[in-house]
Amino acid sequence: MAKPKDNPNYKVVAENRRARFDYAIEDDLECGIILEGSEVKSLREGGANIAESYASVDDGELWLVNSYIAPYEQAKTFAHEEKRKRKLLASKKELANLWNATQRKGMTLVPLVLYFNHKGIAKLKIGIAKGKKAHDKRETAAKRDWNRQKQRLLKDHG
Repeated sequence: MAKPKDNPNYKVVAENRRARFDYAIEDDLECGIILEGSEVKSLREGGANIAESYASVDDGELWLVNSYIAPYEQAKTFAHEEKRKRKLLASKKELANLWNATQRKGMTLVPLVLYFNHKGIAKLKIGIAKGKKAHDKRETAAKRDWNRQKQRLLKDHG
């Protein structure tokens, strides 16, 4: 994926930082998102939140539910609904895999990052994840702390 310094069009709009803490992400998928004009303008200004949202497969279609895109001030007459369901674009093969993961394996589809790619098109990265239990979260935090401590020790003595 192109980094921001390499490409002027690449821009992260919203990130779900809590997702990696609450879920064990096993795989991820980049998909397009169908937006209205005022939503795109609002995203370009950075007004979005995907922290409480999730994705689901309904009737063979992929949907982003409960995501927030701030209203765009200049589009008063053609304003969009802030928390509407938004359709996500994925191939039929990917949709079948996502449906299998959620229905059979008990996984969850968690939005990770909403961004504009190198072509300036809005994309959403979805993680196929399994929820962590409390002890898993503690274990992850302990590992992270140990790695920090280890790096500190290596830096001091190295």
